[in-house]
Amino acid sequence: MTGNGPAIDALQQEGVTYPPPPGMAPYAVIGSAAAYARAEADPIGWWEEQAHRLQWDSPWDVALDDSTPPFYRWFTGGTLNAAANCLDRHLPERGDRVAFHWEGEPGDRMSITYRELHERVCRFANALKDLGVERGGRVAIYMGMILELPIAMLACARLGAAHTVVFGGFSAEALRDRMEDFGATVLITQDHSFRAGKKVPLKANSDDALAQAPGVRHCVVARRSEEPVDWTEGRDLWFQDIEDAADPDCPAEPMDSEQMLYALYTSGTTGKPKGIVHTTGGYLTGASSTHRTVFDLRDDDIYWCAADIGWVTGHSYIVYGPLANGATSVMYEGAPAFPSHNRIWEIAERYRVSILYTAPTAIRTYMKWGDTFPQVHDLSRIRILGSVGEPINPEAWEWYRDHIGGGTAPVVDTWWQTETGSIMISPLPAVSTLKPGSASRPMPGISARVVGEDGQDVPRGQGGYLVIDKPWPSMLRTLLGDDDRYVETYWSRFPGLYLAGDGCRIDDDGDFWLLGRIDDVMNVSGHRLSTIEVESALVDHPAVAEAAVVGRADEVTGEAIAAFVTLRDGVAGDDALITELRNHVATQIGPIAKPASIVLTADLPKTRSGKIMRRLLRDVSEQRKLGDVTTLANEEIVTEIAALAVANPHQED
Repeated sequence: MTGNGPAIDALQQEGVTYPPPPGMAPYAVIGSAAAYARAEADPIGWWEEQAHRLQWDSPWDVALDDSTPPFYRWFTGGTLNAAANCLDRHLPERGDRVAFHWEGEPGDRMSITYRELHERVCRFANALKDLGVERGGRVAIYMGMILELPIAMLACARLGAAHTVVFGGFSAEALRDRMEDFGATVLITQDHSFRAGKKVPLKANSDDALAQAPGVRHCVVARRSEEPVDWTEGRDLWFQDIEDAADPDCPAEPMDSEQMLYALYTSGTTGKPKGIVHTTGGYLTGASSTHRTVFDLRDDDIYWCAADIGWVTGHSYIVYGPLANGATSVMYEGAPAFPSHNRIWEIAERYRVSILYTAPTAIRTYMKWGDTFPQVHDLSRIRILGSVGEPINPEAWEWYRDHIGGGTAPVVDTWWQTETGSIMISPLPAVSTLKPGSASRPMPGISARVVGEDGQDVPRGQGGYLVIDKPWPSMLRTLLGDDDRYVETYWSRFPGLYLAGDGCRIDDDGDFWLLGRIDDVMNVSGHRLSTIEVESALVDHPAVAEAAVVGRADEVTGEAIAAFVTLRDGVAGDDALITELRNHVATQIGPIAKPASIVLTADLPKTRSGKIMRRLLRDVSEQRKLGDVTTLANEEIVTEIAALAVANPHQED
């Protein structure tokens, strides 16, 4: 649409609501809605209050320097060290507290205290010093979910060197591109990682990447599988050997608040990857504050973010946020279904997890497997559930609450991005009235709006573009080496407003409903429809476990809705069910949203972070050459879906 019309038509309506659990507010980190008003009246003061919870080596001069927008700077003049905030300051009172309960996919386990983690980080930081890494240096990390990964990150932070973590499922080419763009001089990897019962050859992939990355002088390799790997003398070193030989005393370097802590590259885009730059003081403020408030963190909680550290969720809510708050976390190496569908619930029971944070795609997978798997495990200690990665449909939200949260645990559906660094929109569990499918409202200190094509606020209930209209501490500072691209990508569409790239609507109560990526909006007969609404309507049907929809070119309507559906275990699919599903969507939303075609498939193409690759489904729907599939966790499913789509004729009325 153009002019003052809605950028995205929002058709789906809200349903049931859930008030906060009775008796929770008096003991909550934030127990009153007054926090919103206080932060709105003085957002900079709010963020200064959050920053004061950290340990600063020297105070800041100016909380927010907004003199050169959009290049905002936070807590300028202040100095601190991220590793010291995550480790050293906890030692006097929490040194013997477990930082991580770690479990390997083959079944090996260990727990590491803050004191033990501190010593290992100090030793490895000294080992990196011996390799020439110092303040301002740059280190690439390409690892699976083993304890050496957060140790490496924190060792870099201790020295004042920036790190970039490359997800362990990426190819050698992706690793090479990121190392080169980042300017890394050291790569930290491991011999193999375990995933779904298989060994992933990280060292071999690293060797292929290093052959085309002459700037990397050293490759540090953690032992995991103990199997032989190729070795380049003078370049390759064993992680454990150099750590054990190093001195355990390594003072933390006070770093300027705006010193780069890390860069993280976005995946799934074409062309040069975007290096999202996060700095030290503002990022740590946002990550630690939101971890504490969104999850209502208590002293006896056992917290599990079931993500991978290779993504921003793992950076903020496995490493920096929880450790800055002195929390005890669970860290799991492998696949949730290995060796059985019980694995994730066995882990939650074993460590008495009280807070679980995972992705909607994972939740829908657990739904597909059936209710019996969680039922045989004691999950009664779970009191907070979190969702991250993409909008969660109401059916999955309800299943999560009922079957994992015992029908009482609040579900905090969080919206944020690699670029934002920390959670931006989320319920507060002791304050918010929850609506399945809604991310609730912006966090205290965050100012968000929904605008139309003209940059003006759209009326309540209409869809538009989600924007942030005030700077926040954990925001990205730029794209590494490309300030112009940073401005063009995020700030040029609506001057003065950060464009998130997501569609959204705000209901009459002021709650935000995310509608998916702007790129995923479908234009059907002049109506701009969001993928998430149609997908939610499909998953609302009791036969459906998961769904993805895309728009494919259509001569009559501009685009037609093509749906790809996985059924719950034990449900048989046939033409009658497809017709029923199409009519179900029409009933739930309206005839305009009725899928033109539905393909029933055993799985959907997903990245290893759990996001559905709708770009590939569009390629399949329009019978185009498939795009890059190297980031997928299940490459083979794309070929299967393509064959099904050809065999399954369009089903328009």
